[in-house]
Amino acid sequence: MTPLIVVLITSAVGCTFAWITSLVTGDTSWVDRMWSIVPVIYVWEFAGAAHLHSGRLNAMAIVVSVWGVRLTYNFARKGGYSGVEDYRWAVLRDSMTKWQFQLFNLFFIVLYQNALLVLISLPAWTAYQHRSRPFATADVLLCLLFLACTAAETVADQQQWDFQSLKRSMIDSGELPDQQFLQTGLFRYSRHPNYFFEIAQWWVLFLFGVVAAGSMVQWTVLGPILLTLLFVGSTRFTEKISLLHYPEYAQYQRSTSAVIPWPPFRAIHVVQAPPTI
Repeated sequence: MTPLIVVLITSAVGCTFAWITSLVTGDTSWVDRMWSIVPVIYVWEFAGAAHLHSGRLNAMAIVVSVWGVRLTYNFARKGGYSGVEDYRWAVLRDSMTKWQFQLFNLFFIVLYQNALLVLISLPAWTAYQHRSRPFATADVLLCLLFLACTAAETVADQQQWDFQSLKRSMIDSGELPDQQFLQTGLFRYSRHPNYFFEIAQWWVLFLFGVVAAGSMVQWTVLGPILLTLLFVGSTRFTEKISLLHYPEYAQYQRSTSAVIPWPPFRAIHVVQAPPTI
């Protein structure tokens, strides 16, 4: 049995689990809980199929594991494994009939997203197919670049965590927060810097496959392309919700790049409105 078949079987098991548990619990965030775990499993399955004799596959598995541990920790501390459903699914559920949302749950949340998690892991399949090509300087540079993106995403998530923690603390104590949304640190240069570095990591993983094959023409580019499009859609939907709560967010949109970090278009001075009760 080829490692690709093993990965597809693993994904099918994950899809079945996520769909059944979403029906039983009424909570559609099960794929979210799997997001940082299953790509790690997939890449290690490819590395294991090479009997851990491929330096490139081992390196890919290690850096993806670092990504997975970091993202799992960040998701867990926000309550992701404690039955907290992603608020965006609730918004979508309210905008659809019950049967429409169930179709959306099955075909997009469960099947499409799990297929995407397989696709972004498939540069490891390319590396497996070309495992005779030795680990090279380019692989070392890609490892460093991947880890640099992981570190930057960690900084962005920590800045958001610190901001939200302080905001909750002020509200709980009856104080009015100075700002309703974060616009300093990395968020001065991008409204979603964590999205940028998350996407970048999977483009770097794709480049491992390019190095292994010795050619830029790889069909596995479909994975990072679809992931980028998913985040584009997620950004638009998330910001639509933000605008409903904070009309002044529109000024932040005009002054700051959406995803790609870039110097502010103009001086940021967003006048914060009182929070909606």
